[in-house]
Amino acid sequence: MPLELRQFDVIVLGAGAAELMCAATAGQRGRRVALLEHGGQPGRKILISGGGRCNFTNLHCGPENFISENKHFAKSALAGFGPRDFLSLVERYGIRWHEKTLGQLFCDGSARAIVEILLAECGRAAESGGGAELVLNAQGIRVGRNAAGGFHVECSAGEFAAESVVVATGGLSIPKLGATGLAYELAAQFGLKVVTPRPALVPLVLGGSEAAWTEIPGVAAEVVAQAGAARFREKMLMTHRGVSGPAVLQASSYWRPGEPLTLDFAPGLELLAGLRAPGARRDAAALKQALREVLPQRLAGFLVEMDGPAGWGNASLEAWERRLHAWTLHPVGTEGFAKAEVTAGGVDTAGLLARTMEARTLPGLFFIGEAVDVTGWLGGFNFQWAWASGVAAGKAV
Repeated sequence: MPLELRQFDVIVLGAGAAELMCAATAGQRGRRVALLEHGGQPGRKILISGGGRCNFTNLHCGPENFISENKHFAKSALAGFGPRDFLSLVERYGIRWHEKTLGQLFCDGSARAIVEILLAECGRAAESGGGAELVLNAQGIRVGRNAAGGFHVECSAGEFAAESVVVATGGLSIPKLGATGLAYELAAQFGLKVVTPRPALVPLVLGGSEAAWTEIPGVAAEVVAQAGAARFREKMLMTHRGVSGPAVLQASSYWRPGEPLTLDFAPGLELLAGLRAPGARRDAAALKQALREVLPQRLAGFLVEMDGPAGWGNASLEAWERRLHAWTLHPVGTEGFAKAEVTAGGVDTAGLLARTMEARTLPGLFFIGEAVDVTGWLGGFNFQWAWASGVAAGKAV
């Protein structure tokens, strides 16, 4: 026997960061909202983020910290709801937090506190005459238009109708959490273009002669990693498959297949001046000792033994020092969506209104969060985009 059609003002597809923020914002405006989550619990990506402590925003967040075909698109939403706005919400609930490097804010305790805040904000909707109902295990979601000009959604949890639908089902990253391409399928269904999705904030894989780098897994060093024109000074980590760590993850969002990754192993320093001094010892042991001033012992030894200077004259040492500041690797690929923290690309922003996230050609249809072609840097920026885009749509539905 078919389930009864349930009528709402807004249907939000998903129950992650952007979705919960959108539902809370709309519900507190008096709107009746249904959150349809295909999994068994809300906020799963929030719960695993930041080592379980959730890097929930970044104090230095601005449009320049995002990648998009339209570099200006994020400005409006971020101006409408910034890092201080979310921090105020965190503090209102008495959640203790701390700042790490580069403006990154984390919970002192569990990331679950952030999910609980968002669910509590959804619960507050009743105070305004609205509501935000969470429907879990809503699988096989299908969206269509109804005769009245609104939307009709069918899924395993029943049939739903609403004036507006907000698509916030994320990207393709971390498929073990249930990531799907539903947002892109719905965009195509309703005539919106999609910028080809690709893994971002993802480890890079080395092969060929550079596979030797995988022989020192676990070694980390502060470097400047560069892909294209983008440069990031943070830690790099050697892995069993290639290179990772914050510097490489940041650069990976800008890296394209066939392009090099350039590393500066001693940013702002000159390490070999002592070897070039008159009477100085000039051999592999002296070179390794010089590198150990800033690099781990295993990495210093690896660089010298793998490809040391062509000779021990001043010209050779100067050339090798220059190489140390611009060491070129040639990744053969990434570790894919399974290891990517986010998805770059997504629903083309050219088809959306920046102030509201609404589709230009189809009023009532909205796309927010990771589903959209707006990808933040590592360090809380993607969560801030989720909050900001969720609020923007929540105010408009």
